[in-house]
Amino acid sequence: MGKVSKNARIAQRAGNVGGKDFVKVVKSIKNPETGKYSYKEVMIHKDKVKEFFANK
Repeated sequence: MGKVSKNARIAQRAGNVGGKDFVKVVKSIKNPETGKYSYKEVMIHKDKVKEFFANK
């Protein structure tokens, strides 16, 4: 295998999975005890985005 940039490999892999149908979403979750926020980062299908944010 020739030298391929990391980004090119990732793009190629995303293409194999149908990458255009998947989106990266970040949901902020507040910790009730400390009041601090943590972030949940997920790759999900674009049709499931509303569902993801609706679930607590």
